[in-house]
Amino acid sequence: MLLTPPSSPQLTTCLGPEDKLGCLLNDTYRLVSILGCGAYGVVYQAIDIKTNIPYAVKALPKTGLDARQRRFQKREIALHHLASGHPNVVKLERILDSPDCTYVVIEFCPEGDLFSNITEQGRFMGDDLLAQHAFLQLLDAVQYCHSQGIYHRDLKPENILVTNHGSTVKLADFGLATMDCVTSDFGCGSTFYMSPECQQPPTRSYARYASAPNDVWSLGVILVNLTCGRNPWKKASPEDSTFRAFLKDPMFLSSILPISPELNMILRRIFECDPQKRISLQELREAIINCPRLTMPSYNTLPPSPPQSPTYYVDPMDCANVVLPPSPPASPCPRQPFHAQPSDYSLFEPASKQGSSCSSLSTDSGYESEAFYADAGHRLQPIFNFYGNVIPLNDHEKQYYLPPNFVPTVTAY
Repeated sequence: MLLTPPSSPQLTTCLGPEDKLGCLLNDTYRLVSILGCGAYGVVYQAIDIKTNIPYAVKALPKTGLDARQRRFQKREIALHHLASGHPNVVKLERILDSPDCTYVVIEFCPEGDLFSNITEQGRFMGDDLLAQHAFLQLLDAVQYCHSQGIYHRDLKPENILVTNHGSTVKLADFGLATMDCVTSDFGCGSTFYMSPECQQPPTRSYARYASAPNDVWSLGVILVNLTCGRNPWKKASPEDSTFRAFLKDPMFLSSILPISPELNMILRRIFECDPQKRISLQELREAIINCPRLTMPSYNTLPPSPPQSPTYYVDPMDCANVVLPPSPPASPCPRQPFHAQPSDYSLFEPASKQGSSCSSLSTDSGYESEAFYADAGHRLQPIFNFYGNVIPLNDHEKQYYLPPNFVPTVTAY
């Protein structure tokens, strides 16, 4: 009679991200390189050894997570799967389940995100047709998500991927998405892109705001990014002197940005502080299609600095940060990259690439937050999802529903 074999030794150390390189998932996907690391996982580039097609693979670890974190992982995957039927949403190809990780196989976009395409490739700025084409695709993707009851809540260039030399954009990162059309998650997203109502600290326990108009506001900031290469303000709050100047003078943006009068009118409807009066996605789509020009043909038409007025005060430092640089020299190449001055508003500074949070105490410190949350009299450490976004604590009691026929394909191996 053979002796019983000894039990397998327990691993005493955790595998690092590099240790999984070369691994073959489901006899199909070989992990070949690391694309990035989040607070709770790693994104790999993988190759389908049967077709030689590249994919991105998110490795979501199962160990060390509590029930709430696992629930948010499941929600992110489910909402991404539900939205990925649209051609301008990054497609979720497959979910692979192993004892230690859930591997999410998604479409690979080798040209990077919209942020890097604007700041490093010099795309979109100065090319109204390309910017309009990209923005309409993004509008269609968000409109499709809303039709499925999904509200993204973290729309920004870092969460939009680019393919086909800038002619195609795809929405990604559903880490903060929700199916709540009305929410109490104040401070959810990235500060540059939050609507005023999202940034308001809740003064009443029953305070809420609508999710769809908040996405529309974020799209307006992205439209400024595409056309001007910068953000209109740091924060859509009266505390921000540039936003305060915009509230007092609707023509203010056209005095500091190279936008056309037609685009300025569109932005005024997007940046409507009353969410009930804010332009709808369908109206915005029609306005962009019918807009004859997005930007001015020459920077020379702009004043060297924002005009001063005795009716309101603009912080001199903020004005210095948003003023456009001198006109670029004449060049036979119209697609020369635009170089902005160092600025808190410019997309060309690393600090402008924001992390996301779900806290009104967001520190905007990249992929992490030092914010603390009060819950039942206790101080709690923030909980991050895979992307480093803070999971909203007030989602703790929410019951999460999906359509009854929704069954993601999960392959165990």
